[in-house]
Amino acid sequence: MVYTFTECLERFGDKYNISKLVTEGRLYKQEKGIYSDEKYVPVLQIISKKYPKAVFTMNSAFYYHNLTDVIPDCYYLMTSRGTSKIADKRVIQIFENSNHLMLGTEYLQYNSIKILVYSRERMLIELLRNKNKLPFDYYKEIIGNYRRILEDLDIQAIQDYANAVPKSGMIMETLRLEVF
Repeated sequence: MVYTFTECLERFGDKYNISKLVTEGRLYKQEKGIYSDEKYVPVLQIISKKYPKAVFTMNSAFYYHNLTDVIPDCYYLMTSRGTSKIADKRVIQIFENSNHLMLGTEYLQYNSIKILVYSRERMLIELLRNKNKLPFDYYKEIIGNYRRILEDLDIQAIQDYANAVPKSGMIMETLRLEVF
């Protein structure tokens, strides 16, 4: 299990006890402020614990939803506009301008790690919002995969998300032309 420093303080009492457990090998310091009771912890689990209010999005979410087989080089996290900058080289932070950060979020089990990610429906909207920022082949691969799973998607949720986020007119038109 992975713990933040605050959780370790609640569980083990004080800094001395935490240091003692680390020295004894019963607790492992993964990085600053993150501990675990296992020696090796996947980076995804550390990132998820370290940034609990951030949502996995874009390349990360497409990969976790099996919409692409391209493994992302970094972890793509979306945070609200007022959040401070994440100073982690493993993370690409995207700021959500509107107040719809949690719109379409869900918890997903990925390799037995519980992560906060946007649903496939919300990720379709994000794909269309960021169409011009993605490589053409990558975009076409993901759109093709969306067409294959169209019957499994919640069309009403897609329309609701499209109407809630900026660029809704362009998104609805692109949905009509390229997906439905």
